[in-house]
Amino acid sequence: MTLKLLIAEFLEYLEIQKGFSPLTIREYRHYLRRFHNWLTENSSATKPDQINLDLVRRYRLYLAHLRARDGVPLERVTQSYHIVALRAFLRYLLVQRDIPTLSPDKVELPKQGSRSVSFLNPGQIERLLNSPKISNNAGLRDRTILETLFSTGLRVSELVSLNRDQVDLERKEFGVRGKGNKLRVVFLSDTAAQWIEHYLRSRQDNSKPLFIRYSGKVDARNSGEKMRLTARSIQRIVAKYAKRAGLPIEATPHTLRHSFATDLLISGADIRSVQEMLGHESIRTTQVYTHVTNRHLKEIHKAFHSRDRQA
Repeated sequence: MTLKLLIAEFLEYLEIQKGFSPLTIREYRHYLRRFHNWLTENSSATKPDQINLDLVRRYRLYLAHLRARDGVPLERVTQSYHIVALRAFLRYLLVQRDIPTLSPDKVELPKQGSRSVSFLNPGQIERLLNSPKISNNAGLRDRTILETLFSTGLRVSELVSLNRDQVDLERKEFGVRGKGNKLRVVFLSDTAAQWIEHYLRSRQDNSKPLFIRYSGKVDARNSGEKMRLTARSIQRIVAKYAKRAGLPIEATPHTLRHSFATDLLISGADIRSVQEMLGHESIRTTQVYTHVTNRHLKEIHKAFHSRDRQA
């Protein structure tokens, strides 16, 4: 079987067996297609057992020298994503298909610097949440979206998939299906629950989605599915109010997710609990926030340690 067909089967495996999102599968397809095209043009390798460390070394050199149309090189993290996809494909061949090929453990990932996390402090959060004018339906919806994002730490894909009937406002919780088809329980603050209730009372429609658009033609077919806001719409909404609030960074829905996690950790939550609330499969993903909380601890030390007070 050709590498091209094996890559196609691998992508099907990610979708059916691993439950990867369409966006993740699209990215894996892009990375592996690039690898296959490079392999076809720069080597005689056509079978899995012909992939070796020298080929991978040359491919990594190609990625390091690759330029976009504007001449900008691939970011180091993007190069790493290509190698992550290749390692996953090699592991699939060896473990799932028993097809001889290069061991993925021999393919090292590029070393990454400390990941930068942008988050908002309490004052900035307050300004952002108060930015929408709630005198109309769109403004009330937008305030509810911002409150929900900060209260739950939801990914934007998880937020847009919410339906009205899945949110339990009495218990202030609901279930979501996150990355890897993983289910988790998400909790609402009292304030966020009140805003959702206020927003739903203002709705005059029977559309199933929790958050709907107010522009364009009303389409009630299929329980109003065409009225559901898209991830891009949510991103534009957050950016709009971040600009209105005069925030010093370009805030995104993920900025609110970062702010949610940082707020929990600074307030004393343990990292394992935050991991569960964010839906991270690995604790290592959550540990990126320790850099933020470490800075906070340094400020506490400077403010309250006796030697600093005497200085």
